[in-house]
Amino acid sequence: MTWQNQQLPDGHPGVKSGGVGVLLVNLGTPDAPTPAAVKRYLAEFLSDPRVVEIPALLWQPILRGIILNTRPKKSAHAYQQVWTEKGSPLASITAEQAEGLQMRLGESVRVDWAMRYGNPSIPAKLQAMMDAGCERVLLAPLYPQYSGATTATVVDRAGDALKAMRWQPSLRMLPPYHDDPAYIDALAKDLGAQLDSLPFTPEVLLLSFHGMPQRTLDLGDPYHCHCRKTARLLEAALVRPHIRMVTTFQSRFGRAKWLEPATDSMLEEEARAGIRRIAIAAPGFSADCLETLEELAIRGNEQFTRAGGEHFAALACLNAKPVGMDMLETLVRRELAGWN
Repeated sequence: MTWQNQQLPDGHPGVKSGGVGVLLVNLGTPDAPTPAAVKRYLAEFLSDPRVVEIPALLWQPILRGIILNTRPKKSAHAYQQVWTEKGSPLASITAEQAEGLQMRLGESVRVDWAMRYGNPSIPAKLQAMMDAGCERVLLAPLYPQYSGATTATVVDRAGDALKAMRWQPSLRMLPPYHDDPAYIDALAKDLGAQLDSLPFTPEVLLLSFHGMPQRTLDLGDPYHCHCRKTARLLEAALVRPHIRMVTTFQSRFGRAKWLEPATDSMLEEEARAGIRRIAIAAPGFSADCLETLEELAIRGNEQFTRAGGEHFAALACLNAKPVGMDMLETLVRRELAGWN
């Protein structure tokens, strides 16, 4: 990082400049597994017009009059099932990813992390990078598949932050990497190793992606196509002809039609159809979180066994494992070309 050491007038503030930063961004998490903290988090998350595409005049009374008075307690209980000594799994794993990437990139690049909703915020981290002299910042949303409700909201929030900054950094964006060979190869190696270490051989492997309303696909969002392509490439790379792979979508919310087939419905259908051994992976998640650790690993297991299944395994995300960090380093170094 270059420091401006020119002769400055008396009283002129010190200036740091010439540095390069990388800001990893994931979705977000409450500050604590309590109803109050979850309510604050959900109020921000569900008020984003890209997340809920209903006019605010119609949506906000529903959100604040019903949802924020009923959902936080249930969600807090779910967070309590997965909370660790380090706090939220998503936050602690994202921090670990940033630390690992910092070690790999060295002192010539400053690496940090932020959450789109909740803390630490994108504006706070961008300002901290500017204060540290990072005039060029690679914004890296850790969403392999692009969606207006995920990747685009990171761009929106960064834009909001830039509006408030007198001296703005130059930004680059890490593109979606749903079909990048480095990503597919990392998934295949990691999931393959996990499958091989199971005490049983699955008959079916569900590839569960976060759901989106069907309307997003109809309006031109590429997310569904990105998920399908990831699944297709991953199935070819895994080379497990004895395991049937099925792409599903989880985390349905509300009454609108969502992308199908639904993960929870498919778990029950497979068990009722006679499948006794099943594994589930979440390749669209860069880090384990509430949706993988509670929704899939805990509730998914209950749904499958209650419907007649016998052996269930929820496979871990790439997280900060070496194969995942190798992939992340490859992607980031590519986007930093010419900057460091």
